Amino acid sequence: MPSNQSPLGALPARFRRARLLIVGCGDVGLRVLRERSGAARAPRPLALTSSPERVAALRAAGALPLVGDLDQPATLARLAGLAHQVLYLAPPPSGATAAPWLDPRSMALAHALRRRTLPQVLVYASTSGVYGDCQGAWMDETRPVRPATARAQRRVNAERVWRHLGRAGVRVSILRVPGIYAHDRVGGTPRERLLRGAPVLRPEEDVQTNHIQADDLARACIAALWRGQPQRTYHISDVSDLAMGDYYDLAADLYGLPRPPRVTRAEAAAQLSPMQLSFMGESRRLRNARLTRELRLRLRYPTVREGLGVGLPATGQRG
Repeated sequence: MPSNQSPLGALPARFRRARLLIVGCGDVGLRVLRERSGAARAPRPLALTSSPERVAALRAAGALPLVGDLDQPATLARLAGLAHQVLYLAPPPSGATAAPWLDPRSMALAHALRRRTLPQVLVYASTSGVYGDCQGAWMDETRPVRPATARAQRRVNAERVWRHLGRAGVRVSILRVPGIYAHDRVGGTPRERLLRGAPVLRPEEDVQTNHIQADDLARACIAALWRGQPQRTYHISDVSDLAMGDYYDLAADLYGLPRPPRVTRAEAAAQLSPMQLSFMGESRRLRNARLTRELRLRLRYPTVREGLGVGLPATGQRG
């Protein structure tokens, strides 16, 4: 087959069906599959996994599992020319890269995709952490990135890889995602943190946070696959506008649990891990006008009050 010909091109039109490749099909990827189930003429979903143990679960969720490892480029060769759409949800590796602008996992997949016909669309889920500390300012997607942590810098590196692929004609959209939560997401609600009695900062030292309910994130991924603009960045955030401590106070009231203790930043440094403390060092407010205007997505849970209340009895869930 010629290198520039789609693997579906030789088939009669009635047998052709577009394919969606989900890379990193964890909690959010499975929610994407659920949101798509039953949709007429939806692309056939494929899910890349490095764990053979997950094959049965992915198949049960409606995807065709493909075993491959982003850290082993030779296992990705079968992906060349396979999909019309790619949804990339996998995190970058935790280790340092050889060059500051490279993300080896994204580079490996991009190289595999370039070997034959490129996908038409790629959506990459990044993080709002790429902006660093904005001191609580309201901001849209035009704000320059200033990553302050190695974790955020790795996301910036991955964004660069996919923007470069966009220059080859792929419609690439970047989703910058804040804190993800859902009542059925492991570690994705504040309940576990409240039960541990972990502190939050005093109001005068607190930071502004941003959130998105996991099902709304899945719906935003689907919307970006169909409506995202080339080389465009989108904030996938609700409109809650809450400081971190107020978020946990609200959750405590909804769950019927004690509100978390308020401490100074110095006291927090002595009680929390460096990872937990890093989230208390950055403050920003995300504007989501592109999400609603360009992706035309109406959030099911426009604030965390609606989203955290899902699954709770009308009188609240007691601890």
